[in-house]
Amino acid sequence: MNKITIIILLIAQCTYGQTIRNFSNEFLSIGVDAAAFGMGKAVTASSNDVNSIYWNPAGLVGLKDYQGSLMHAEYFQGIANYDYIGFAKPINDESTIAVAVMRFGVDDILNTTQLIQDGQINYDRVSLFSAADWAVNVAYAKKLIVKDLNVGVNAKIVRRNIGGFASSIGFGLDAGLQFKRNNWQFGLMLRDITTTFNAWSFDDDELNNIIDIYNNLNESILNDGNPDNDDEIIPTVTPEKIELTKPKAQLGIARKFTISRDFNLITALDLNMRFAQTNDVISSSFVSVSPAFGFQLDYIGRVYLRGGINNLQNQTDFDNSESLTLEPNFGVGFNYKGISIDYALTNIGGASGTLFSNVFSLKVDVSYFR
Repeated sequence: MNKITIIILLIAQCTYGQTIRNFSNEFLSIGVDAAAFGMGKAVTASSNDVNSIYWNPAGLVGLKDYQGSLMHAEYFQGIANYDYIGFAKPINDESTIAVAVMRFGVDDILNTTQLIQDGQINYDRVSLFSAADWAVNVAYAKKLIVKDLNVGVNAKIVRRNIGGFASSIGFGLDAGLQFKRNNWQFGLMLRDITTTFNAWSFDDDELNNIIDIYNNLNESILNDGNPDNDDEIIPTVTPEKIELTKPKAQLGIARKFTISRDFNLITALDLNMRFAQTNDVISSSFVSVSPAFGFQLDYIGRVYLRGGINNLQNQTDFDNSESLTLEPNFGVGFNYKGISIDYALTNIGGASGTLFSNVFSLKVDVSYFR
């Protein structure tokens, strides 16, 4: 039933609301890399490895050789899986290219729309399907004439598929800047700068069939046992074909401190901005801002301790009182001869009250093996 609920929510997201959406392709907002999760995702200014293809493509300029990265995380108590793989290669001392693939999916969902036909139950008609979101990113980064100023551009192809019920394909662009001066680092990331679109196609019969089944299952709850009440949880409709995602922005600043010969500390602050009114701690009709704070303490560049908070939200309770919620994060990492293993304990669901999730990632820097 948990998987059925999730798939219905996915279908509802695809079929209702305005054509230009404040929240769309939200799986692209989760992030990548356990090291970044451990810092509360406050890495717009400091990201400088293969995972910069997501956080800020301008940071790819810092690579000296080939780098590869893998990540796995579980969502909704293991119902959904989130996986990422990235690869980056310097072209020369001033430019770098990178490619990454992300998948967020719920697998092995039972399709029981054909279970009963002509009043007869036939379990052979039950099949399995997946609801999966894919993204392929290709990035290019280059140093500019201005000293210590780098720019990066990321093109992404988005493929979304909900079994045989609905599928879409889309395209978008991100762009980022990074600037360094002494121990200070500054970053700007603009996401969906061209207003990312998704073109949807639907099997209307299958879609409305599953909506009817869901309404029938919940009829007794919705109507309080009153057969004369014909209200529907989800109405039967003709879905929209085009979905557009509004731009978003992230502004970051970071500072590196040398504590002693063996210990270094990086502190970071990010301002995550959506151009819509939300429950973020700073909210207006034009822009809403959610800050993120993070730190990384390292010992001789080998062992890392990380922490951070993000997703600061104003939550309205059942008694209409408001409270501030936030998402704490914790992480550790180990780096030896070009192999980095990182772990983060973080609530990647981004919702108060949900269980924390374990995120693991692996990064390999080929330069150490040459």
